[in-house]
Amino acid sequence: MIDVKYPGIKVKLVGEDGNAFAILGKVRRALKEANISPDEIEQFYKEATSGDYDNLLCVVSDWVNVS
Repeated sequence: MIDVKYPGIKVKLVGEDGNAFAILGKVRRALKEANISPDEIEQFYKEATSGDYDNLLCVVSDWVNVS
């Protein structure tokens, strides 16, 4: 099992419309609100957008707690 990079950041995705851009925006906002550095947020964005939708969901789960 992979540890979550920022376990204190919780993002609710249940009930979201499944739009990749909406998910990216929600996680980026949560990272910014948690005072994560812009470089780290950019790293998240690059990883999250480097593949398909399943990759996006995996990267999000690796970075933050998802509910």
